[in-house]
Amino acid sequence: MTTVLPAPEAVRSINEIGIGLLRQPSMVLFGPGQRRQIPRVVAGVARRVLMVTDARMSASPEFAQITETLAEQGISVLVYDGTEPDLPRRNVVDIAQRFSDSAVEAVVGIGGGSCMDLAKVASVVLTHGGDVRDYYGQFLVPGPGIPVVTVPTTGGTGAEVTCISVIFDEDQGMKVGVASPHLEAYAAIIDPELTLTCPPGLTAASGADALSHLIESFTGRAKNPDTGQLATTLYAGKNVLADVYARTGLALLNRSLPAVAADPADLPARSDTLFGAYCAGMAINTAGTAGAHAIQSPIGALTHTPHGFGISALLPYVMRYNLPARLPEFAEIGRILGVARETDTEERQAQSAISRIEDILQTLGAPIDLRTLGLQPGDFEYVAKQAMLATRLTANNPRELTVDSVQAILRRGYDDDRSWWQL
Repeated sequence: MTTVLPAPEAVRSINEIGIGLLRQPSMVLFGPGQRRQIPRVVAGVARRVLMVTDARMSASPEFAQITETLAEQGISVLVYDGTEPDLPRRNVVDIAQRFSDSAVEAVVGIGGGSCMDLAKVASVVLTHGGDVRDYYGQFLVPGPGIPVVTVPTTGGTGAEVTCISVIFDEDQGMKVGVASPHLEAYAAIIDPELTLTCPPGLTAASGADALSHLIESFTGRAKNPDTGQLATTLYAGKNVLADVYARTGLALLNRSLPAVAADPADLPARSDTLFGAYCAGMAINTAGTAGAHAIQSPIGALTHTPHGFGISALLPYVMRYNLPARLPEFAEIGRILGVARETDTEERQAQSAISRIEDILQTLGAPIDLRTLGLQPGDFEYVAKQAMLATRLTANNPRELTVDSVQAILRRGYDDDRSWWQL
């Protein structure tokens, strides 16, 4: 299949004003065993805490130890362990109904991305009231909520440091975001030991997600926002500070993800993976995610497949679509990953980066084609139209996305056609 694209100069955007922007928790603690700091951190801001997690984590000895230590510090502990994958709105409604009158003073989100996203948005509804739908969009949270402490147990989402919660609204049939600097956690406590029991499938899905965050932030659209846009828009686009984290995270995951796939008990590799996922969260917190995330949402709703696997299956084709607009960035990724030679042409360096990313995904056991997910050709137009509604994400893509171009990406992904688009 050959698709002719406009010249790169026609679609390339550059950070001409040299902007850099970071948003982050007030405190980040990283390292094996740092979960033991949770009681001390919580005691500094609350005497009554709500633990938000899922059924798997709540049954673990690590969770029992954390809650027992909190109680020993004289902190009253409430537990919500009903968090579901892809965070349905009903979980937020459930928390609001059960804990609105409980005088909760802090929320600890411990688990995967859904648990931490739920903790962040629970802080909003418990503080400001109303329905979570009141806060869909950007900068609609009226003020700070009760303090949130995030504790990731998977190496992928970066939700421990992002100021957005992604929610699946069952009535709308789509994912929506509550995006505000007021969602930023008070503290993120990142303990790689908590990822040692992460199942292989979840390790693969979350690892693919982290890798995609680094790629989409580093190759995303540079927006050159003015003062007014910075005050009202969460994502400033590709920027010099986010790029620092993206480069560091790519180098870490290049080594650590294959090592974790080979030996899930490799704590140094787990540590590097979680550090890389943290870097990815820091990068997307101001640069944002892009096309792959916009397209995955309706695919996930149709196929009921994990977010990370949908992202993995899309990445080879979205990267190829974006390549003409981001040759220098993909070439640099190739050098970061150690697969590009300085003597290669820029195009060859860029292509080697994409091939290496695919190798990592395959080593993890993550899918790299859409047929594996169960997506059908008859769904392509619906997926494309739904993806175009995610304007917060499509606006970050380095090449303009249209219904037709998304369908072209989907056809290639379904056919596992990894030939290169021609300029």
